[in-house]
Amino acid sequence: MAKKETIGSLQSAKGERKLVMITAYDALFASLFQESADMILVGDSLNMTFLGEPDTLSATLEQMIYHTRAVCNGAPESFVVCDMPFGTTHSPHQALDNAVKVFRQTRADAIKIEGGLERAPLIRHLVDNAIAVMGHVGLMPQSVRGEGGYKIKGRDEKSFQKVLDDAVAVAEAGAFALVVEGVTPELGRAVTEAVKIPVIGIGAGADTDGQVLVFSDMLGLFEAFKPKFVKTYLRGAEAVREAVARYAREVREGAFPAEEHIYK
Repeated sequence: MAKKETIGSLQSAKGERKLVMITAYDALFASLFQESADMILVGDSLNMTFLGEPDTLSATLEQMIYHTRAVCNGAPESFVVCDMPFGTTHSPHQALDNAVKVFRQTRADAIKIEGGLERAPLIRHLVDNAIAVMGHVGLMPQSVRGEGGYKIKGRDEKSFQKVLDDAVAVAEAGAFALVVEGVTPELGRAVTEAVKIPVIGIGAGADTDGQVLVFSDMLGLFEAFKPKFVKTYLRGAEAVREAVARYAREVREGAFPAEEHIYK
């Protein structure tokens, strides 16, 4: 297994090698991902994947800490980032208190915060207090209700400049890396070129410093909807259904358990 990434090694990768990030929410899947991924994100998308919610806003800090502990246990050699859920970073004082809880109760290497210019002072406050922060600009899932849906950024000049300004502000505030989501490829490229920190894209084109996908999307396990930017690498839901159907059939036919499955 490759040596665990650090903030220094991740930042030195910019322009040299593409970074791979994937979400995980438990020890089992995290253990399967750590060999291939440079970073594992414990995303607040867990409530969409595991709880069946329509968006990410219901995730709580307690849930995020629980799942981050699980991921850290399953992938101790991975660089793990914990999403700060909606409502936990509205002020510098609140954000620091909650980030400290994450660092004390888990072995996460960093936290991730959505927001641009308006969050820059908050990010600086966290960084000044020894909290490693990954930023997140562009389409921000925690803003979906306030914006009236998931809206791609960068299709007009105002939107393009806003995301670019957000990215620069977050980088200058001390974030060690940045996720840019749901933007045109031209904007994804512009953000990547505008900042010195690694930019991880999701629905942001191929010119970012790396990519992140939600594992249940990438493995074809989540079927409620499929974003355009997702490539499915496995027909996971189909494989699981077929396996469970075979198990059920063998139980009903008396074929399982067979002789090799019985204690003697």
